[in-house]
Amino acid sequence: MPWRDHPDPYAVWVSEIMLQQTRVETVIPYFEKWMKLFPNIKALANASEHDVLNAWEGLGYYSRARNLHKAAKIVTSKFNGELPRDLTDLRSLPGIGRYTVGAIASISFGMDEPTLDGNLRRVFARLFDVDVFADSPVGEKILWELAAQNLPKGQAGDYNQALMDLGATICVPKNPRCLICPLMEICEARKNGTQELRPVLKPKKLAPHYVHAAGVIINRGRVLLAQRPADGLLGGMWEFPNGRVVENPAKELTKVLNAAYRLKVKRKEAVGVVQHAYTHFKVTVHAYLCESAPIPKNKNLKWVRLIELDDYPMGKVDRQIAEMIKK
Repeated sequence: MPWRDHPDPYAVWVSEIMLQQTRVETVIPYFEKWMKLFPNIKALANASEHDVLNAWEGLGYYSRARNLHKAAKIVTSKFNGELPRDLTDLRSLPGIGRYTVGAIASISFGMDEPTLDGNLRRVFARLFDVDVFADSPVGEKILWELAAQNLPKGQAGDYNQALMDLGATICVPKNPRCLICPLMEICEARKNGTQELRPVLKPKKLAPHYVHAAGVIINRGRVLLAQRPADGLLGGMWEFPNGRVVENPAKELTKVLNAAYRLKVKRKEAVGVVQHAYTHFKVTVHAYLCESAPIPKNKNLKWVRLIELDDYPMGKVDRQIAEMIKK
């Protein structure tokens, strides 16, 4: 893993943010690309949000990238470009919570601080056969206490990283590889046959499914894009003008585009249908080629040359639509 034994706390910070809710094998190429583009905190602070989101495209949970960018600006202006060793200062930075503070403090600064990412939570829940909801306040408290109680003084960084790696490679969510686990003999869940049942998590709610209609408006080798609001899902990313529909995407397209962007369009042929599952909902987007009346003045709308679409950061749905119209 390229961030292991890296001398720069910045690299540890970036890797820990990228690894949140994302598998190691997915993160590695993104991390390597990121460190080439933004080799230090000042380079990241001086970058545009456009370039930051472009580098993050495909990794998901884009608020992580925006928070890294915001925090880099604060660190540059307030802490001379160096991550603060004071844990209160560290915790005050956007996107840095208790887990990330513990990881940076122990791995980069050699402090005796526990941490608890998804892998560590699973390892401790199995080692001690914790039978309460791990994602509840009570469960979180128990697991943090276990992480702190079992922390070897002077070796917190190596210990935390070792258990992270154990959770990522052996004590995996499904079909844990217990027979090759170095902790098999002391694992309570293994003794009780409950390893597949740990950690105990709250039942997930049924994810709602939304249907959208999107307009692909092309004129003289350029296509019209809309930039999403800075806050919220896919903040700052670019997309094809679209809106949620109730029953019939083809019939409701003109209405939703007029309501959302004051665009007056005439629908032509279909481009395609794209589906995607986000964390809390699923979406199906029906894309149509459109003709448009003169485009109203809207700071969130922009004509982009088709050959430059790759330069505009998009979510997975709109990137698939972009690939369809480039063919």
